[in-house]
Amino acid sequence: MTENPAFAVQEIGQSLWLDFIHRHDLENGEFQRRIDEEGILGVTSNPSIFQKAIGESDTYDQEILNNVDLVANDIYEKLAIADIQTATDLFRPVYDRTNKKDGYVSLEVSPLLASSTEDTITEAKRLFKEVDRPNLMIKIPATPAGIPAIEEVIAAGVNVNVTLIFSVKNY
Repeated sequence: MTENPAFAVQEIGQSLWLDFIHRHDLENGEFQRRIDEEGILGVTSNPSIFQKAIGESDTYDQEILNNVDLVANDIYEKLAIADIQTATDLFRPVYDRTNKKDGYVSLEVSPLLASSTEDTITEAKRLFKEVDRPNLMIKIPATPAGIPAIEEVIAAGVNVNVTLIFSVKNY
């Protein structure tokens, strides 16, 4: 087995993902280093992760100022999609090398839509089309409204990261 634990777990079929995203690390080579040296094979994100990245640094300030004519949610989405596209591009060689098994980046459908199957379906498809990367996963919660949405968007060709599975029954 490999000395590096992150690479060692790959030998037994496991993949390590980051639960973190920040433009600074995407642009300064830190994400690429983590892929190359630490064996990170994917990234997940959610609105809280983006809130921390955007709110606790000045990295995004200029782009926010350039978009003050937009409503807050549209600014957030513009920033998040740009970061997700950059991350998916960085992970694309992993995706290709592993024949689509790894190298995904996950973007969550707004939690505000979690109680509406139709809104979740519409949003998942829209985000998948907007990001326009084959190694994007749309994160959808396994709620009563989310489960039929998950089925529908997978049938439509959208990669899905199912979240909030807290029981065997839900699984």
